[in-house]
Formats: sequence, C-alpha cells, structure tokens
Amino acid sequence: MAIAVFSGAIDRLTGLSVLVSGAAASDFEIDIFLQLWGVYALRKDVIEKNMEFSEFDNLKSKVVEGLTRIKAPSWIDMLREAKKVGTVRIHACSLALQIWGITKDDLVDVVDDVMGAAEFIDLSSQADITYFI
Repeated sequence: MAIAVFSGAIDRLTGLSVLVSGAAASDFEIDIFLQLWGVYALRKDVIEKNMEFSEFDNLKSKVVEGLTRIKAPSWIDMLREAKKVGTVRIHACSLALQIWGITKDDLVDVVDDVMGAAEFIDLSSQADITYFI
C-alpha cells in the first residue's frame, strides 16, 4: 500500500492513521510519502499545536469532544502504534524539507527517511493499493 499525504489537517491525518492502523493489523506493507503540508504537520515545533481542520471547521469542537469521549488516541499515537504492529515506512519529501528549510532531525520520530518524488512514484508503482490524502 502506498499513501501520498499532502494534507496537514488533523481530520485528514486522523483518517490516515485509522487506515494505516487497519492495514498494518491486516499485514499490509505501507509506505507513506509526506508532501508539503504533511511534512509541516510532523515538525517537532508544530505537531502539538496543530488544530487545523480541512473541512467543517465549525464542527471541530464536536469532533474533538467525540474523540475525547471515546478515548481515541491521537493520530500521531495511532501511527506510532501501527509502526509497532506492522511494516509502516514514513518518507518525507526532500523538496518539502527544502521549502521549509528543515532537515529530518526537525521532524518527529515516526519519519524514517527522506526521498524525492520520483523515488516514491517508483515505489508506489509496485503497490496494489494507492491513496492520496
């Protein structure tokens, strides 16, 4: 499975984490390619304060309340757990790092490496399932 992640909005990152968790538990190998806003969301200096939603911003508090009520782990904790359960590799886009003026060391611990778009396209061309988030 190959997933390109352009969005850095937590509603979409939560959806990503749910898909990845299910796929990892089902023994899929997953490669995630973080693009511009996906890289930004995983910056150490951004991850804890990012509360951006991509859709229905007026319902943000209701979603947060629901997640809290059901004691759902955060999207980043779901990704960490998925990496423990199965084969989940997270790649940061080299161009996005250049745009933000950062290195892999500025990203949280779940990011495995840095690669270019052409390398991810080659990798994803071999995947049975591909997603764009």
